[in-house]
This record gives sequence, C-alpha cells and structure tokens, in this order.
Amino acid sequence: MLDPVGSTVGRYPLEGIKVLDFTRVLAGPYCTMILADLGAEVIKVEHPEGGDDARGFGPFQQGKSAYFMSVNRGKKSITVNLKTPEGREIIRNLVQRVDVVVENFRPGAMDRLGLGAKDLLALNGRLIYAASSGFGQTGPWAEKAAYDMIVQGAGGIMSITGQPDGPPTRVGVSIGDLTAGLFTAIGIVTALYSRRLTGQGQVVDISMLDGQVALLENAIARYAVTGEIPEPLGGRHPSITPFENFATADGWIIVAAGNDQLWARLCKAMGREDLIENPLFATNKGRTENYIALRPHLVEAMARRTTAEWMDILEAAGVPCGPINNIAEVVNHPQVRARNMIVEVDDPVAGKLPMAGNPIKLSSMPDPTSRPAAPDLGQHTVEVLTGMLGLSEQRIWELQKQGVL
Repeated sequence: MLDPVGSTVGRYPLEGIKVLDFTRVLAGPYCTMILADLGAEVIKVEHPEGGDDARGFGPFQQGKSAYFMSVNRGKKSITVNLKTPEGREIIRNLVQRVDVVVENFRPGAMDRLGLGAKDLLALNGRLIYAASSGFGQTGPWAEKAAYDMIVQGAGGIMSITGQPDGPPTRVGVSIGDLTAGLFTAIGIVTALYSRRLTGQGQVVDISMLDGQVALLENAIARYAVTGEIPEPLGGRHPSITPFENFATADGWIIVAAGNDQLWARLCKAMGREDLIENPLFATNKGRTENYIALRPHLVEAMARRTTAEWMDILEAAGVPCGPINNIAEVVNHPQVRARNMIVEVDDPVAGKLPMAGNPIKLSSMPDPTSRPAAPDLGQHTVEVLTGMLGLSEQRIWELQKQGVL
C-alpha cells in the first residue's frame, strides 16, 4: 500500500547524496530537480552576475521567474566565478565532499577550466560525473550548439509530428531537453548503484540527440522492415486502427480499440454492427490497410454525440477512450489531484505557485503536497562554504569583494 498523499513517514531514497549542479536552463536542472525530489542535496553553482539564464525567462510572478522556480525547487544556490583561480579551487574542494557532479556545458568547456571529468575523478575516485549535452562527448557534432528544437529536428521527431502534408511540427513541450534530463537522472542513479558494487565512480555521457533517437520506438522498426520513411499521421497510430482522436458534437474524444475484440465492442456501441462483418475491417491489419475507407464511418458516428455522452457509452462497453484536456482541465483533474501531481511551492517573494509533482511514487517515500521553494541567487553560499569547507564568514566576504563569489 502506498502512503497517503501528504504522508511524512518514510525516507527519501537519495538522502545523504550530495550533488554539485553546474547546469542551467532546462535539461540539466530538470535532472537535478528529480534528484532533489528523491532526497538528494542539490547545490546549484551559479555565476555571481545573473546566475542561471532561466532566472530571466518568463512568465514572472512578483518579479520572479515561474519558469526557473518550476525546475529548481528544493535546491541550494551558491555563486562561484569559475574563471577565477580561487573559484576553481573552491570547486575542487567541494568535489572531494560530494557524490555527483552534473553539468550541461558544451563538451570541453569544463576541461578548459581544469574541472573536467578526468580532473575531478582524480580528486574523488567515487565521484559520478554526469555530462548532458546536445550531441554527446564524442562524434562529429560533439561541439555543435544545441537547443531543444534543433534536436527535435535532427532526431526525427518533428518529421513524424503534425498533420499529413503539413509542415514539420515541434512537440508542444521541450521534449529534447526533458528527455535528456530524464536519461541523465537514470544514468546517475544507475552509476550510484554501480558504485555500491564496485566502489568506483564513473562518467555518465547523455546526448539530447541520443534521447530523441531512443524515443522513435516503432518509427525505426517501420523504416527497417518496409523501407518506407514514416511521415506525420496527425492523431492516428501508424499500426493500430482505430486508435486516434475524433471530433464529437462538442469537442474531441480519443478512441483506442487496440484489438479485434475491442473493435467489435466499438462497432456495437456505435450501432454499426455491420462493420464487424465487413471483410475489409475484420482484422487490425485490414483496418489499418483500409483506413481511408474506414475513417468516414467512424467520423460520422462520433459526430452524432457529445464527448461526455461517448465517454459514458464507450466506457460502459469496455472500449478505452478519453478526452483531450486543455492545461486548465489537467491541472484540476480529479485523477491528477488524487495522485498528488499538482503540488504547491510557497516562495517568500513570489507567493504560492502550483507546479507538477513527482511522478515517481515509492511506497516508502513521502510525497508531500508542498515542496521547498527554488533558491534565490547565492542564497546558500555562506551556509555551504562554512558547513562543507569550514570557511569563515570573513573569508567569504573577502572573496565576494574580489568577485570570486
């Protein structure tokens, strides 16, 4: 049995793991947010002048970036100028006291500072050094600049997204960044488990492009088997029919008849038992091959009733179906709320801000309805450097005057 929402019993699985986080904007911060949600102490290292670029991205609430707050909750922030010798020395000292370093600079940037994987693993042989970049640490595109939409295009996902004969379409979220963040988090926890077995740290190399290729699922299989290049299909599935969205009398509904039994149930629910006996549509293979002939029958039937009416009818018939919710409907959906997937952060300046919760539900891990706020720039510099390195507040003040912190 899972603990009830809001329970404070149990333990976070990454408690005691310290993460030095050099990431910014989205891919890396999304990864380290996951680690923080799982209990790691994440120390975000930012430049003293401005910090993470995302602090300047809208929308803003009371002058603070909701974008930044949404992926940096529960972290600590210290400011260190990595271009100064003193700043780099502080980082080297911190590295000897942490478990994980995460960065999403272009390959080679940390090496040029003397803070690359080889340098830091020489200081701490148990360190997990995770590098998330656009195209990875190797290959002819390794040093090429990357943004989410660039890897969505290069990775093929835009070529199969959108309506038939329409222009290439970006996925509606930054799936290139988010996928890289997810795979980086998976790589880190895997490397931490490996360290328990071997005692050794290692490098985690995650590419945004690799992540997009990994998501292509049956698109690659279809190309390999048929030799045909997959194209956009709108809302339909390429190999299961009917498995798509249809317009109703007042909106949209998704119908997913994933096998021949469900197809028969759908036909009966629509009052079109005649379609069951039609040899063109008797099997999923036939329905997919004869999709153009089949679709008008389904479109005409679905348009007769409202989405709510069809939901009742199809659910009673045992046919998988669902609405297409807008974001407001998602945020307020009873299932989403029941799963604690909208949590609240109470920032001392910006006030309360709802955001997505943690989808990883563990029976022994608390899942509170509120989360710690994202840090202000350099909010924890004194706390971290006095607590972990034993620097005096006087020394920290001197380093701040010198532009090191």
